[in-house]
Amino acid sequence: MSSVDAASPRPRTLRLVRPGERPAARTRVDARTRRTIALLLGSTAFLVGAGIVMVLSASSVSAFAEYGDSFVFVQRQAAYAVVGVLACYLTSRMRYDAWKRLAGPFLLVTIAMLVLVLIPAHGIEAYGSSRWFRFGPVTVQPSELAKLALVVFAAATLARNWRRLDDVRELAIPLLPVTVVLCGLVMMQPDLGTTVILAATMFFLAFAAGVRLRYLTLAGVVGAAAGAGLIMSADYRRVRFLAFLHPWADAKSAGYQVVQSLIALGSGGWTGVGLGASRQKWQYVPNAHTDFIFSILGEELGLLGEIVVLVAFGTLIFAGIRIATRTTDVFGRLLAAGIVSWFGLQTLINLGAVTGLLPVTGVPLPFLSYGGSSLVVSLAAVGVLVNVARAPVKGYGPSGRSARRAGAGSRPARGGAR
Repeated sequence: MSSVDAASPRPRTLRLVRPGERPAARTRVDARTRRTIALLLGSTAFLVGAGIVMVLSASSVSAFAEYGDSFVFVQRQAAYAVVGVLACYLTSRMRYDAWKRLAGPFLLVTIAMLVLVLIPAHGIEAYGSSRWFRFGPVTVQPSELAKLALVVFAAATLARNWRRLDDVRELAIPLLPVTVVLCGLVMMQPDLGTTVILAATMFFLAFAAGVRLRYLTLAGVVGAAAGAGLIMSADYRRVRFLAFLHPWADAKSAGYQVVQSLIALGSGGWTGVGLGASRQKWQYVPNAHTDFIFSILGEELGLLGEIVVLVAFGTLIFAGIRIATRTTDVFGRLLAAGIVSWFGLQTLINLGAVTGLLPVTGVPLPFLSYGGSSLVVSLAAVGVLVNVARAPVKGYGPSGRSARRAGAGSRPARGGAR
C-alpha cells in the first residue's frame, strides 16, 4: 500500500434516512453540532433568567396589591422554571423518534384537556376566557400543550406520507380535521391568538415538508377569510382590531393598553429608567408581567436592553433553523421546523401587539412572560430540539458531517419519492 493510499480516508456511503427507519448509534457529536446546541441552550437560559428578573420587577406592584406579597409571582415563575428545566432535560435524553409513536395518544390527551376547560365545573375563567383548569395546587393551560401536540402529530403524519405529498387527500384527511378540532376548541375558550399560532404553525410546517404551493395558497386564503370572519363576529374582537388601527383615537378605552405600552417603550429611551424603576407597572399597563412584559423591559432597560433580548430570540431561532436544516431524518427535520415556527410566530405576534404593529391577542412572550404552562412546554420543546440535533444518523460514520450536508441539500423530486 502506498503512502497516498494509507492517508486517504475510506469512502462513506451517503444516503438520506427515510421515514420509519430507526437511526443507529453514532459515536460522537461533531463540533458544529455542539456549537449549535450551545447557542440554543445559552439563548434559552438567558431568556428564562431575564424573564424571572423581569417578572419580579413587573409583577411586584400587582402582586402586593392582590396578595400583600411582592414576591408571589416571581416565586411561582422560579418554580415553573425548575420544572421546565427538568422537562427540558428529560426530552433531550428521550429519543425524538419516540414522539412519532406518542403522537396519537398525546393528541387525544390534549383534546380531552381542551374539552375539560370548557366545562363550567372544571374550567377556570379569567379576563372573559376559560383557558385553565386546576390540577392539584397548580393551574394548567391546555392550549399551550396543544402547540406541541399539533407539531408532533403533523410532523409524524407528513413524515409517514412523505412519498405521497402530491395527493391532497392523504394530507387533508388526517391533518385538516385535527387542525380544525384543535383550533375550534381553543377558539371556544375564546383565544384567537393561540388559534392563529396553531393554524400558522401548521401552514409553515406543511411548507417545510414540501407541500405544493397551490394547496398552501388555497389553505392560506381560506384561513385568512376565516380569521377575518372570527374577528368581525364578536364585538370585543372587532373593537380591539379597530383600536389597533387607530389606538390614539380612543386612548382611554379601546386603545388604552396599546397606548400605555407605547408610552412605556418610549419612556425607556436608550438605556432605560433603571431596573425596577418602571412607572408604567403601577397599574398603568394591564397584564404587565404576562403579555406586556416586553413593555416594562423596554422602559426599565431601554432600547439597548430590548436589542439584547431580540438578539437572544434571534439566536434561539437561528439555532433551531440550523438544527432543522442539518437533520437528515425526515421526521426529525419536520419536528424541529414545527417547533421553530411556533417559537418564531409567537414571538412576532407578542412583540407586534406590544409595539402596536399587530392587534392585541393575549399571547405571552416565550420564556419571558409569567405563566407556568407556557414556560414548561416551551422548555420541553427546546429539549426536543437538543435531542434532534444530537440524534444518531444511520450510515454516516462517527462525525456525520458529510451526511448532514447530503441530507440538507437534497430535495424530493417533484411528484416522485420524497
